[in-house]
Amino acid sequence: MSHPIFRRALTGAMAALGLGAALVAFSPLAFAQSMADIKKKGEITIGVMVDVPPYATTDVQNQPDGYDADVAKLLGKDWGVKVNTVTVTGPNRIPYVLTNKVDVLVAVLAITPERSKQVQFSSPYSAATIVLYGSVKSPIKSAADLKGLRVGVARASTQDVALSAVAPEGTEIRRFDDDASAMQALISGQVDAIGCPSTVAAQISKRVPANTFEEKFVVRQQFMGIVMRLGQDDLLKNLNEFVARNTANGELNKLYRKWLGVDLPKMQ
Repeated sequence: MSHPIFRRALTGAMAALGLGAALVAFSPLAFAQSMADIKKKGEITIGVMVDVPPYATTDVQNQPDGYDADVAKLLGKDWGVKVNTVTVTGPNRIPYVLTNKVDVLVAVLAITPERSKQVQFSSPYSAATIVLYGSVKSPIKSAADLKGLRVGVARASTQDVALSAVAPEGTEIRRFDDDASAMQALISGQVDAIGCPSTVAAQISKRVPANTFEEKFVVRQQFMGIVMRLGQDDLLKNLNEFVARNTANGELNKLYRKWLGVDLPKMQ
């Protein structure tokens, strides 16, 4: 029979080993995928949004559509694999890729230093301008004029971060689940203005009488990347090559013009 002290030490060592194994099992690196893994599987699961038109919307069959959905299809065609799309929301996009529910995200996700601590971004494949959008009767000209006003944003979005950084003390920032909710809040008068992509502002202008709302000022120009877990260097290399190749051959610009009506901005 072993000594009690030895048994306790052994039990502690096994527990420590078990914990270490658990940490490895749940580490994002444990799920790291390479291009070879995806090719062998013959398919890639891509998270996309459906509520940020024209980047992300649905077609008449209620299937994902828009610029991002077309980029996802182009990626599958370029790599010769089947594409499975999974609908994600603003708040759950990053958790979905971190918990291995999707392989990558093509989901209107702007590249920021904060997000880059959690996930890895490809070279930019898309761009958007964040604006402050409000009533034509409002005298708002800059962020300093937001004091005392109610400003809506999609929770945890780039516009949330950007506006929170420039809004003066006394600004009431109201956070909604998504851009569609913030849009409705503006139209119904729950907020005085919203921070949103210029494409969302364009959608609002189509739903209300002319000269109801207008762009007040540009909050931030942002670039979007395809998102994967940290440590997936081979996947990052191949995604960057996909973006470079389809920028050079005009395919991404063709899709951008199809959905946004303008050329894809030059992106560093």
